Formats: sequence, C-alpha cells, structure tokens
Amino acid sequence: MKKDIENKLTDKNTRPTGMRILVYDFLSSQQAALSLSEIEDHFENADRTTIYRTLKTFEEKGIVHSIQENTTTKYKLCHDGCNEITHQDRHLHFYCKICKQTTCKEEISFPENVQGNFRIDEIRLFAKGICENCLESLQ
Repeated sequence: MKKDIENKLTDKNTRPTGMRILVYDFLSSQQAALSLSEIEDHFENADRTTIYRTLKTFEEKGIVHSIQENTTTKYKLCHDGCNEITHQDRHLHFYCKICKQTTCKEEISFPENVQGNFRIDEIRLFAKGICENCLESLQ
C-alpha cells in the first residue's frame, strides 16, 4: 500500500515524504471531505502547518480538490485525471445540514464538452440539503 501511494505521488510530481504518504492514506479511506481541523485531529502529534502545506501541495498537484463551505475549506482526493493544470472535479459537492458531512455526488456533473472560445479549468458546484442517510432516518 505504501509503495502504491509513493507511486501515485511521484506520478503527480510530488515527493513522497512521510507526512504526505500518511495524509494521502488517511484521505483515501474517507467517504466525506474533511477540513484541516478534522485531518489534524487524526494526526495528534503532527504539526498543523505541515498538514496545511501538504494539503496545499496536493491541491496544486491535482491530488486533492478543495470544497469551500462558508468559511471552511474541506479536502477530498481527486480522481487520477486531475493534474497541476486542471481539476476534473466537475461534480456536485453536497453538504448535509443534519450530519454536517460533505460528499461528492459524481452522478450529478457538469458536462466536459462545453462549447466556447475559452477553457474551463475548474468548476465548483455546491448544494446544501439532507443526505440520503439522514433523510431515511427521519422517516
């Protein structure tokens, strides 16, 4: 597993340091996007600045995409198609008002083949509501 992560980071022109490997491994096991504080809570003895720099490097290299929620930024691993130039996260980011989780709804996406004399590098689609799990528990 560690070797796979090292290869993924190297493929994205990112040096596979110990912290980067740990953060990548942790994010790969998460279903929902996480804030810096939530990630920091998982790594008790890690320096907040190191985690923040890791996330920013990952974002610059197309390894994670950030999701802006009011005043909080959350992070989720990208698909392999993202890179330093463009992120391919053209899907809906959904925030549940009950469980406070942000998830990627890839079945709801913006088309890639938009015609025009321009290039779209990033799209941020964000919605708030009640997720399927919380909705089911309300019934």
